[in-house]
Amino acid sequence: MAKSGNARAGILKTPHGEIETPIFMPVGTRATVKTLSPAELEEIGAQIILGNTYHLYLRPGHNLIQKAGGLHKFMSWHKPILTDSGGFQVMSLKGLRKITPDGVKFQSHIDGSYHFFTPEKVIEIQNAIGADIIMSFDECPPYPATRKYISESLKTTLAWAKRGKEAHKNTDKQALFGIVQGGIYKDLREESAKKLMEMDFPGYSIGGLAVGEKKEDMLRITAFLNGILPQNKPRYLMGVGTPTDLLENIDNGIDMFDCVMPTRNARKGTVFTSKGKLIIKSARYKDDFSPLDENCNCYTCRNFSRAYIRHLFSVDEILGMRLTSLHSLHFYLELVRKARKAILENRYSDFKKEMLKKLQNSEELS
Repeated sequence: MAKSGNARAGILKTPHGEIETPIFMPVGTRATVKTLSPAELEEIGAQIILGNTYHLYLRPGHNLIQKAGGLHKFMSWHKPILTDSGGFQVMSLKGLRKITPDGVKFQSHIDGSYHFFTPEKVIEIQNAIGADIIMSFDECPPYPATRKYISESLKTTLAWAKRGKEAHKNTDKQALFGIVQGGIYKDLREESAKKLMEMDFPGYSIGGLAVGEKKEDMLRITAFLNGILPQNKPRYLMGVGTPTDLLENIDNGIDMFDCVMPTRNARKGTVFTSKGKLIIKSARYKDDFSPLDENCNCYTCRNFSRAYIRHLFSVDEILGMRLTSLHSLHFYLELVRKARKAILENRYSDFKKEMLKKLQNSEELS
């Protein structure tokens, strides 16, 4: 592993290939990255994508995925996959779930049926799905929440981590990560990290950030955990974030990121560029025949103008969403590629400053 300050460049080996870190992972919640094919994801350099355990359990079902030969074969993606545990849904589906010491009772948002997720059940589902990297079941506490609530939540998460690790069967094929929780409290984060380290997971995720807290609190926690988590194991910051979030957290020793932001924003007509965000639906681009980003060499920017893409959105053509999604993911993946190169050349600090300056000169923020 190479370092430049606290920034790290490593190689994560999985049964479906090696992953060069730092890396951004496109989100494929329901066994697809919305609007894009596996071939297009490969073309832009995606090394690993995500699936969502909760949603895949509901539809099409983990047993069907297992029958198909696992998620890789089912969706025809032959590179690494990571699945989360459903812990985020414990927070986001607050009105449709009840937490107990043994697990979480969910009411399906699809048909109202009830399903009970225990740490063991979550591992069973992920074992069947067959992702290369899987997550422990945790409670992702909301923000804001009292210290007392987060402390009690942490006890539950740690107990579930132990139970899930004991239930994990495919240790030679699937790397199970523990999830560090504890809100914005350093002592609780330290307790969480150290107790998970005692359980000796092959990697560690940092959850419960980018859920509404101030950015400086997020960075304070990731910087703090950089001094605690093992140097020889991967760190994954869950659900983060903006391009600036990636740059700042790479500098805090984070290796892996995921977020729906680039694709979700793209489908609504907002893309990320080397000069910041660009809202392509704006009237100012009606007769603008330049590419989305003059510094980008993705398929979209090589072939189509802002005026054309704006037209596609104006007439509700799906191709508009596909082209913007392709561009924004390419932008994220190129950003982490450049970050890795800068780390290997031991100039990450200068690279970060240069990139942050460019991104802050945004054409139009939204």
